[in-house]
Amino acid sequence: MYTPESTQAAAYQLVNSVTSPMDQFKCSVCSSVFANYDSLRRHYDTEHPHDVAPVVVALHLNGKHCEIVVNPHWTFQRALQYKFGLTGAKHMCDKGVCGSCTVIIDGRSVLSCTTLAVEVAGKTVQTVEGIAADPKWKPLIDAYCKWDAMQCGYCTPGFMVAAKNLLDKNPDPTEQECREALAGNICICGTYPRHAQAILEAAKEIYKGGNA
Repeated sequence: MYTPESTQAAAYQLVNSVTSPMDQFKCSVCSSVFANYDSLRRHYDTEHPHDVAPVVVALHLNGKHCEIVVNPHWTFQRALQYKFGLTGAKHMCDKGVCGSCTVIIDGRSVLSCTTLAVEVAGKTVQTVEGIAADPKWKPLIDAYCKWDAMQCGYCTPGFMVAAKNLLDKNPDPTEQECREALAGNICICGTYPRHAQAILEAAKEIYKGGNA
């Protein structure tokens, strides 16, 4: 049975399961494995000269320094799912219009389905898993559950990431400011009225007594 506490613990474990630095570099064409990136590049030059070699992307993900080897055409949403095992940023519209894949990059809400993985090199990224693992943001998750600000739940991670980014910048938002901050997120179940209620209640709990 899932509880808020068990869910937070699972998120914490998932975030900390991301390993770095890399000690294996796998060829995406023939699956050969190499001990370093230079060996992988030489392998591509000699064995796969007509294929585009992958690149190493280093970033700060949910508080950890991470590296991945990824093909240059991969979106960041795909890299999160298949390279890091983080599935919170959903693959939904794949056109940058629904908000289900929202992540925070250097303090901005960004759609990971329209962002290339190579574009996040050197940047600081937070996903819904990182938010769920941080005790500070438990009131936001609790409020979303209390106010039933979800039905199928597929869009919920994107809404929650956008809400967290709003509260980072504005600890005391109005209902209209909440609506504006979530304007880029679509919910096919129509839970829109509940999101602002959840955010406003969570803000009071997170920042009570003027605590940041």
